[in-house]
Amino acid sequence: MGKKRTAPGLLALKGKERVVCLTAYDVMSAEMADAAGVDLVLVGDSLGNVILGHGTTLPVELEDVGYHVRAVKRGLSDALLIADLPFGSYQCSTEQAVESAVYLMKCGAEGVKLEGDYPEAIEACVKAGIPMMGHVGFTPQSVNGFGGFKVQGRDDGEEILGVSQRLAEAGAFGVVLEMMTATLSQKITQSVDCLTIGIGGGLHCDGEIQVWHDVLGLSAKQYKHAKAFVAGRELFTDAIGRYAGDVREGKFPGEENSF
Repeated sequence: MGKKRTAPGLLALKGKERVVCLTAYDVMSAEMADAAGVDLVLVGDSLGNVILGHGTTLPVELEDVGYHVRAVKRGLSDALLIADLPFGSYQCSTEQAVESAVYLMKCGAEGVKLEGDYPEAIEACVKAGIPMMGHVGFTPQSVNGFGGFKVQGRDDGEEILGVSQRLAEAGAFGVVLEMMTATLSQKITQSVDCLTIGIGGGLHCDGEIQVWHDVLGLSAKQYKHAKAFVAGRELFTDAIGRYAGDVREGKFPGEENSF
């Protein structure tokens, strides 16, 4: 067992050591991420895509995130556990944001992340004792407003920079920079005191977040911002095929698998 990560502890790494972040959605993925030395585990609303099979994150409910937070919590010892506020759980009011964040903390989260220009919500949650992260650039919950999955920052870099600064000033210990130009992510990283965590944001961020299924090559599609470090989909499909073959041919279970 290593050293337990905390939001202040990770923030202290800014400019010294890059922070490794990964999504997880169940106890087994959490155990493996923790054993590999991941610093921060995110129960992301990406579960809508990779677990529930939706085309976007929009259908995810607060209770869905809470369910997976409880499972992931049981698999972590060292990594910091952050949970996403899903679409519709914080946009109505600052009070709603605090109530939703408190719910996720009661489920076992050690911090909460929200998307977009909501510095008041972050400030109120931080006041309540909740470590907070922001998320700018391409924010998946606003996919319909963007008109699809599009790289940000080519035309609105100053606007995104301004949002990042407001979130940092409101007390966020980190901000995710998604699908934006590397030039802009570098500028943001140099202009804020909080951590910048990239996903399609280039190498100049203070750390990186990726989706579990993309890192392990489980996704059917390959994305430019991601890298498969093992051909997991092929390996698992082959293993299941061999299992099916052994069952059909009467090779499994064998004597060593029987009581």
